[in-house]
Amino acid sequence: MLRQAQHERKWGWSAAIAALLLSGSGSAAVPPPGPAEQAATEALARIARSNPRLKAVLAINPHAPAQARALDRQRMARGALFGRPILIKDNIETQDQPTTAGSLALIANDTKRDAPIVTGLRAAGAVILGKTNLSEWANIRSTASVSGWSAVGGQTVNAHDPARTPSGSSAGSGAAVAAGLVDLAIGTETDGSITGPAAVNGVVGLKPTVGLVSRTYVVPISHSQDTPGPMTRTVRDAALVLAAIAGRDPADPATAQADAHRADYAAALRPDALKGVRIGVMRFDTGLSAGTDIVFEAALAVLRAQGAVLVDIKESRFDPTIGADEHVVLMTELKADLNGYLAGAAPKVTARTLADLIAFNIANADREMPLFGQESFLEAEKTKGLDDPAYLAARDRAKRHAGPEGIDRLLHEYDVAALVGPTRNPASLIDSVNGDSSRRGPGAGSIAAVAGYPHLTVPMGDVKGLPVGLSFIGTAWSEANLLGFGAAYESARGALDPTR
Repeated sequence: MLRQAQHERKWGWSAAIAALLLSGSGSAAVPPPGPAEQAATEALARIARSNPRLKAVLAINPHAPAQARALDRQRMARGALFGRPILIKDNIETQDQPTTAGSLALIANDTKRDAPIVTGLRAAGAVILGKTNLSEWANIRSTASVSGWSAVGGQTVNAHDPARTPSGSSAGSGAAVAAGLVDLAIGTETDGSITGPAAVNGVVGLKPTVGLVSRTYVVPISHSQDTPGPMTRTVRDAALVLAAIAGRDPADPATAQADAHRADYAAALRPDALKGVRIGVMRFDTGLSAGTDIVFEAALAVLRAQGAVLVDIKESRFDPTIGADEHVVLMTELKADLNGYLAGAAPKVTARTLADLIAFNIANADREMPLFGQESFLEAEKTKGLDDPAYLAARDRAKRHAGPEGIDRLLHEYDVAALVGPTRNPASLIDSVNGDSSRRGPGAGSIAAVAGYPHLTVPMGDVKGLPVGLSFIGTAWSEANLLGFGAAYESARGALDPTR
């Protein structure tokens, strides 16, 4: 990757990708490309044109054209994602490329292995086109981080306004799909890292139930809250991707029930999915942006027109200690989980513990910390481990208050199948001096993250040209319902700006 990055800096993305596309084409008798190869070639050309501005794609997969050609030669049954290019967030391992989490400390982390979710995507026929940039270490290194920035990939920008944040941490995945580089990408979320970038870039994002999708060979923050998920242009595509990546993984105990809950999500989509369904409207999470509220009211009108019965919920009554308890959980699990991952990283990686990373960042501060520090890493290093009674109590309280006594209580008391609200405000300006707050905004997305429950965001319009999303939140394992509601809304809403 380092040699590739040096080549790209010298010659530019266009020349690097052109060389890749021309490789193996020395004969005049080259047959015309099949559909998979054609799709990969066109996507690589779009990246060459747009990525120098977006910085959404961190590295391209040098084997993508050959893998696409191999798919075209297959005569066996073709999967649901046959020949479709997909980008993978660079905290998820792929056998073709290093996995850096945006940090120079992992520049040599070439493990030669696929995460189980990548195996699932390949089995469904997808072409792994490359890796997307992200907020370094998935936005967990500092309390003043700049979303979309990493030492390896630089600053990803919003697909609709380069002065605006792409949100994080799945910044590159959201911006790449929004800019039309690909239709499909994978992000990861601990709290807002799929749904935030999806909303502000104007694409679909689904954070699944924790335990539906494997986290093996994914650079971790928190085993209580981490999950990969799809970021796509349509709800149907999100359903197809989810079907490919969902399922039990013996190496990830959280997925023990996954096979019992996975479904053919795309087959279950129905245009009348909202008819007669009671939906709870999270009025308690509106009012922070007048423009967003106007678009939200228009979205509610679409839901009503599709037969949904809307029930206003004016008070959340979520326990106020959830945020503090979540912080204890994230800091404690960050140290334990990251140490576990680093112990199995590629042989050339020298940082094997969080303490090693802290030392690396200090030694390379000019490149690793030109904008912000590592306050959260330092705090996590001081935690006392997964047996700490304070951590165990905080974990149990947070899950209970956010899940059974939070989202589930609202669903039961108001007799509703799901909750809806604005995902967050429009994108703020990138602030490389003070950091940004793009991980927060209106909506109950954080509650869903702490509970480990699913959260779907679907574009609902824009505020002065900046996209905003509509969130659908449900209880554990309710992905099929949420995708059905989202697809019905998407279809009735009609087309938005064609660049989205």
